[in-house]
Amino acid sequence: MKTFIFSLLFFFPAALWAQSLQHFNASLQPSAPDYSKPEYWAALPFRQDAADVIPKSETWISDSLKQVDLFYIYPTIYQKGSTWNADVNDEKLNDRIDRLPVKYQASAFNRVGRVYAPRYRQAIIKAYKDSLNGNAALDFAYEDVKRAFAYYMEHYNNGRPVIIASHSQGTTHSRRLIKDFFDTRQTQKQLVCAYIVGFAVFPNSYEVLEPCETPEATGCYVTWASFRNGYTYKKNLPYFGEICVNPVSWRTDSLPAEGRGGILLGMDKKNPYRTKVQRNGNYLWVKSNIPIVQTWGNQHLVDYNLFWYDIRKNAALRVEMYFKNNKSN
Repeated sequence: MKTFIFSLLFFFPAALWAQSLQHFNASLQPSAPDYSKPEYWAALPFRQDAADVIPKSETWISDSLKQVDLFYIYPTIYQKGSTWNADVNDEKLNDRIDRLPVKYQASAFNRVGRVYAPRYRQAIIKAYKDSLNGNAALDFAYEDVKRAFAYYMEHYNNGRPVIIASHSQGTTHSRRLIKDFFDTRQTQKQLVCAYIVGFAVFPNSYEVLEPCETPEATGCYVTWASFRNGYTYKKNLPYFGEICVNPVSWRTDSLPAEGRGGILLGMDKKNPYRTKVQRNGNYLWVKSNIPIVQTWGNQHLVDYNLFWYDIRKNAALRVEMYFKNNKSN
């Protein structure tokens, strides 16, 4: 149990660490990743990495058979350090990124998508508590993400449809990414769906892109934030925007639904954890039978884990509908 809790602490964005950082200076941050080199990608198709993990009940599908791509942006794992932005050559940090978010979030899409996950100089968790230096660090991190996506589009995409997936700080960046690359009538046509989870998303940020209204809608985005059933918050949190989709029914109504199942820190559990969920305004109320999780008020940490099988099924549905709707093009 101690090992389990220790692992979670490195994955939990709400954990804050005492540290002393100088004012943000771009020239003092770690060197930039070179996206032409495979080592600067946490996941790439046609090689074995953490995004390829599946439960024993699932059958692996070769990347050569997948018709879409998945571009994944991981959450904050950089909890403490001497610079505002993480070093993409930090092997210990990269190991935590791979065996936690990449393994348990990006993997949900490996049934239908070739997974691309760039390493980027993510901002330290303290960035969310310092509006001046923190915003500069987050902007700095986004430039890596944007550059990685531009490289992907030029060298890997070859006109294939794209799913965007992200969590927490990853969503801080992906909500900008979909604005920069998909928010026109023409570019929207290449977007299957953006699963931009765990941080606030505001519809008025976009000219064309809108929240998905149905489970099969494409060219749109979904987002949610998870809390224990009956939870009410006393202050505004960065997880709450104006949109929240139920990741079981994939609708924005307040009807309860029971999920197909979730996972925690193990892909080999015989039966998936069960989750009941209901949208409560701009966040979710969740009932889960995961022993440790059901004690948490804020379940931001497991926004993906709770609905892993539901996300997996929905991604397949949206891909199917994407090609059905575009077969004449």
